[in-house]
Amino acid sequence: MAENEFDILVLGGGSAGYAAALRAVQLGYTVALFEKSKVGGTCLHWGCIPTKAYLHSAELVADAKESEKYGVKLSVDSVDMGAVRSYKDSIVAGKFKGLSGLLKAKKITVVDAFGKLTGENTIEADGTTYTGKHIILASGSVSKTMGIEIRDRVMTSTEALEIDWTPKSAIVLGGGVIGCEFASMWNSFGVDVTVIEGLNNLVPNEDPSIIKILEKEFKKKKIKTNLGTFFEKVEQDENGAKVTLADGKTFEADVVLVAVGRGPNTQDMGFEQVGVPMDRGFVTPNERLHTGVGNIYAIGDIVPGVQLAHRGYQQGRFVAEEIAGLNPVVVEDVNVPKVTFTEPEISSVGYTQPKAEEKFGKDNVEVAEYNLLGNGKSSILGTGGIIKLVREKDGPIVGFHAIGKRISEQIGEGQLIVNWEAYPEDLAPFIHAHPTQNEAIGEAAMALAGIPLHG
Repeated sequence: MAENEFDILVLGGGSAGYAAALRAVQLGYTVALFEKSKVGGTCLHWGCIPTKAYLHSAELVADAKESEKYGVKLSVDSVDMGAVRSYKDSIVAGKFKGLSGLLKAKKITVVDAFGKLTGENTIEADGTTYTGKHIILASGSVSKTMGIEIRDRVMTSTEALEIDWTPKSAIVLGGGVIGCEFASMWNSFGVDVTVIEGLNNLVPNEDPSIIKILEKEFKKKKIKTNLGTFFEKVEQDENGAKVTLADGKTFEADVVLVAVGRGPNTQDMGFEQVGVPMDRGFVTPNERLHTGVGNIYAIGDIVPGVQLAHRGYQQGRFVAEEIAGLNPVVVEDVNVPKVTFTEPEISSVGYTQPKAEEKFGKDNVEVAEYNLLGNGKSSILGTGGIIKLVREKDGPIVGFHAIGKRISEQIGEGQLIVNWEAYPEDLAPFIHAHPTQNEAIGEAAMALAGIPLHG
């Protein structure tokens, strides 16, 4: 091949793009990966990893504040946000160095420039045209701002992760995953937090049982909420920011975090000019992620659906294997595991109870909840919460939902249960080690199978 000719061109070096590149070279293809910023994308640099580093620091503060009930007297003198940021930066830098080394070791050509689709098999970057037999679009997402000016006191999650001071008060616009994670984190750091959500609930895509518990826990932690009314405008001056709602109510705080979701990063990339199907900025491929144009595929956050790094990894691997003719299995979005790293954490995969009742009929759905108050390890950790299983009547488990401290670690079995279409009767005989939170899943399964043990 000529110098700028490859089997596969990947436009975007985030979770989806670099996963596609790595799997493709495993399958024997030559790959060029285009990334104008840093490989690893939003997840590594401005999303998943830095946010969870901050949340770990927040967890340490929260644990210290409650330490006396465990017989240990700890105190928190202060939170040094500059040091917290440095800790976060060190984690990100280490992962970035490792990923960059991995891509180099796998002989993936990384083009550090803005790439633009110019034809069915060409991408242009820095005045050079690259040709590929296949092209994978994976340009990721950006924070939505709803027309709000982002500066100084008004920020998105990207800017919030860079401040080296702790605000006394904060308004979080948006009660979804990002908004609730920041609300939880700032609350642990001693910030007076108010979450404003236009819909009637926090984390509205979760099961009602989970939502109820999270809202109760937020109230207990004195995180204030205003639900059911959308904001009208956001104003700021050198002293703080002000949010006005559609009903005229106003809120003021040191800072406002705009956490109203993320949109596709597809502007000025040439997609529409080449004929790639689009809808409101998203690329709309078929279920096998082919756009219908040449050999062009689309993956990750630019494809409508849940915007999660691990969905991007899965789609990246999927497309590489699709190109290789391996006929990989399609994973529907409903079966992609989700975790929200609030305190308490939320894990879910599959259908919520309302969605299951909508699909199968209300009389054809059965549920079981196991309260973590009956679980030994959860009591040791000082957490309440539930494990909830949803099944099609006389059929498999179609939904797994959990809330509690450290419950994110249980999503692996939850995914296996739902994606392998396990029946409660299949799961109930499994041995779950004691004392672990994991055994709460077995308790829920036994209850759903009609043979509860500790319930």
